[in-house]
Amino acid sequence: MAAAVSTLPISNTPSESQPPIATPAFRAFISRLNASVRQGLAQRRPWLELLDRSAFCRPDTLSEAASRIRKNFSYFRVNYIALISASLAFSLLSHPFSLLVLLSLLGAWLFLYLFRPSDQPVVVGGRTFSDREVLGILVVSTIVVVFLTSVGSLLISALLVGLAVVCTHGAFRMPEDLFLDEQEPISSGFMSFIGGAASSAAAAAAPAVATRV
Repeated sequence: MAAAVSTLPISNTPSESQPPIATPAFRAFISRLNASVRQGLAQRRPWLELLDRSAFCRPDTLSEAASRIRKNFSYFRVNYIALISASLAFSLLSHPFSLLVLLSLLGAWLFLYLFRPSDQPVVVGGRTFSDREVLGILVVSTIVVVFLTSVGSLLISALLVGLAVVCTHGAFRMPEDLFLDEQEPISSGFMSFIGGAASSAAAAAAPAVATRV
């Protein structure tokens, strides 16, 4: 009797690909964003100085109020950004569904387009979607969420409340005791922190976006 020939089992398991959350581009994005936030928070002013009751006085004219707001924006810019962020966070936390929708939308942008490896196509229901199709779906979804649902009105309302608080404080807080850095332009002070974080984030995401254009 011929000897039975035994065959070795062959494994066809594909090699595991690196998940999007562990890609170098995503790690660079998180690292640069974290560094920008830390650098910005290091420039914040003491909160007791922000709430010094002896420095509050009603402005005599609208021009004086505008001048105070401009100077206080430059000096307390990080504190003001923190207040606006707190207003947004409070509004979103008080509406968990809106927070979940925004987090889902952000996650879709990060892991389906910005930091998805180019060799991993998006496949849904057996259909493969190109990068242009994925981008179009994400853009339409963002427009629908922001402009056609209550999420957009919630964000706008929270921003208006935060800006109202900031402008009220800036108009009534006398800036005469504040020593502004002469090397830093007053007109660009309020947005410098946001601009730095945004530019760092864009620099980290640029290589991933460039490969899809």
